[in-house]
Amino acid sequence: MPAWILWLVLNGCAGGEDLPAPGFVEPPPPRPFSKAEILKEFDANSTTPYNLGEGDQVTVQVWEKPELSGIQIIGPDGAITVPVAGTVHISGLTREDAAETVRKSLSRFYTGVAVTVRVEQYVSNRVTVVGRVKAPGVIRFEKSPSLLEAIARAGGLVEGTVNLTHCAVIRGRDRMAWIDLKSLSDGHDPSLNLHLKADDLVLIPEDGDLPIYVLGQVMKPGPYRWTRGMSFMDAIALAGGPGRDSLSTNILLVRPSQNRRVIVSLNDILGPVNTSNVALEGGDILFVPTNILADIGYVLEKLNPYSWYFAYQMNQPTTTTTTK
Repeated sequence: MPAWILWLVLNGCAGGEDLPAPGFVEPPPPRPFSKAEILKEFDANSTTPYNLGEGDQVTVQVWEKPELSGIQIIGPDGAITVPVAGTVHISGLTREDAAETVRKSLSRFYTGVAVTVRVEQYVSNRVTVVGRVKAPGVIRFEKSPSLLEAIARAGGLVEGTVNLTHCAVIRGRDRMAWIDLKSLSDGHDPSLNLHLKADDLVLIPEDGDLPIYVLGQVMKPGPYRWTRGMSFMDAIALAGGPGRDSLSTNILLVRPSQNRRVIVSLNDILGPVNTSNVALEGGDILFVPTNILADIGYVLEKLNPYSWYFAYQMNQPTTTTTTK
C-alpha cells in the first residue's frame, strides 16, 4: 500500500471537511456528448475532391513536352519546381486546380500546353489516432476515412478496457466533438461514424484511470479498477466484504479530489431506507477500521497463559471456612 494513501486515511484527508453521509458530494456526471448539429458540421463530405498537401508525391504530365514532365514531391512550403517555370505553389489545391496552375506558369514560355497532375502517393491525408487503441499514431489514407476506419487502422480498441464511453474528434485548435463510443461501436447510430478530414485527431480516452482503494479490515484489501456508476457496496464487495474483526458501522470514505471525508455505516446501507450507498469516483479511498473488541481480544491472546490464570484467580469470590 503506498505510504501516501495510509497517511491520507489516518489524517482524514489532510483536515478535510466532515460531512454527514446523506450529504456526501456525488461525483460529476459523465461528459456530455456533442449535439447532432455539431456532429453534422464535423462530418466531412466524402465526395469532396482531395486537396494536395505537403509530402504528397505527384506526377506532372506536360503533354508533348516530356522534358517538362516528371515526378515531384510537394515540399514543406507547399510548392514544386517545374522546369523552365520554376517554383509553383500547389498545396491545398485539387488535382485539376494544380494542373491549371502549372499550365498558367508554363504559358509564359509555351503556347497551347496541356497539363495533368496525378497523385502517386498520398502523404498529407493523415489522421492521428491516440488513446486506448492497440496501435496509436499517424495513419495515412488515400481518401477521407470514416471514424470507424481510422479506429480499425489503429488496431482497434485495447482489450480489457472497461471505461471506454467517449470518443473525441479534434479539428484544428478550437473545435472538438464528443461521440458516444458505445453506440458507434455497436452500430446503433450509423450517423456517428463521421467522415474525417486531413489532420484530424481522434482521441479515445479511458474514463477513470485512477483506481479506488479499499483498505483496512476487508478480506482482500488493495486497489481496484474504478468503473462508472460503481457504488460504495460494489467496492466493499470487490474487496471480499468486511472482515470478522471489522467495525462496519464506522467506515471512512475519503474523496481526495474534493478534500472531503465521511463516515458510512453498512447498517444504514442495508436498512430499509438506503441513503448512504453513494457512487464512487476514481481515487476514492475506503478504510474499514477494526472493532475495538477485536483489538482487546488480540492483546489478551498475546498474554502469558499464567497471567490468564492469575487474573482468573484474582477475580474469584473469596470464601471463608468456619470451624466449629
